Amino acid sequence: MNIVVILIPISLLLGGAGLAAFIWSLKSRQYDDPEGSAARILMDDSPPIATRPRPRAENDTGTH
Repeated sequence: MNIVVILIPISLLLGGAGLAAFIWSLKSRQYDDPEGSAARILMDDSPPIATRPRPRAENDTGTH
């Protein structure tokens, strides 16, 4: 029964810390545009890599 005296305050402190972190994230506008992040990951921002033709070997005739 003595352990309950220790566990209840610890659980209240952890719950309060979680609530404080959630309120902080709301006030710092962490959840403003959840749809935009999901769409941005699908966009291709990088330019395509230029492909150079492969140099042919002297004995490569191109027929197989």
